[in-house]
Amino acid sequence: MLTTPTHMPQALTGVQILSLSLNLPGPAALQRCRQMGARCRKLEPPAPQSKDDTDVATGLTGDPMSHYSPAAYRDLHEGIEVQVVNLKTELGQAALHTELAQADVLLTSFRPSALRKLGLDWTSLQPRYPKLSMVSIVGAPGVNADLPGHDLTYLADNGLITGLDLPTTLYADMGGALMASEAVLQAVLLQRQSGAGSWIEVALSDAAAHLALPRRWGATGPGTLLGGGHAGYQVYPCLDGRVALAALEPHFAQTLCMAVGLPWRGQAMMQDVSTHQTIASFVAGLSREALEALAAEHDIPLKTLC
Repeated sequence: MLTTPTHMPQALTGVQILSLSLNLPGPAALQRCRQMGARCRKLEPPAPQSKDDTDVATGLTGDPMSHYSPAAYRDLHEGIEVQVVNLKTELGQAALHTELAQADVLLTSFRPSALRKLGLDWTSLQPRYPKLSMVSIVGAPGVNADLPGHDLTYLADNGLITGLDLPTTLYADMGGALMASEAVLQAVLLQRQSGAGSWIEVALSDAAAHLALPRRWGATGPGTLLGGGHAGYQVYPCLDGRVALAALEPHFAQTLCMAVGLPWRGQAMMQDVSTHQTIASFVAGLSREALEALAAEHDIPLKTLC
């Protein structure tokens, strides 16, 4: 269950956000906005009713996330007012525009072509609701926004897929959610400054590109300090699992060397093969419990893993 962090300022108190977003990035962004005090409503399509509908065969409901991750759906919709509306009907359109008239920000995740078909593109909405802002989550920016893609393809395009293993989480989706909630804050600030609404496009491919910047800078390349070159910044096997060691700064590295029994000769020694071998051998002889006790005693940043 997600709860509102006690330290998160309620910067969006009094702001009404209407979301049409399905799947992960939009709902995750909306939940963060709720945690910042916004009143959040979501219009969700009805579940397919006809047995001829191909979606029924896959078990999808109005929001596909409720099928592929019910736990995520429950968490991300906690405190969100959800209403089932078919936007392809006159009744659904009437309900939508009733909500738009009261909203400060509209959050969407449709392709631009789908928004145009529903009359929800910025060109159509802005004259009718001049004070309304719109945050559009898309896959890729600008002219590429209608191209198909997903978290995995955006990560791959930015060099964040290695080997055949899938990423352990949905980095582009969750990074895009952060960027979208940031865009909501930006839109609200602009509204308060000018009294007019604004349109901000958030691309998941841009989120992946942002996450990939350290790789692009060469900061995490093989042999660099963050890419395996620093003996204190490594994942090592231990007696009963692994340890993620992050003794990167000189004072942490020096403390680690003292604990291992290596005389400190400055940061340069952390790139020596002999230092790597000595630390690897030391760690291999200890249990996770012993390593955690060592870290607590000497103030060494590490995390043990199974």
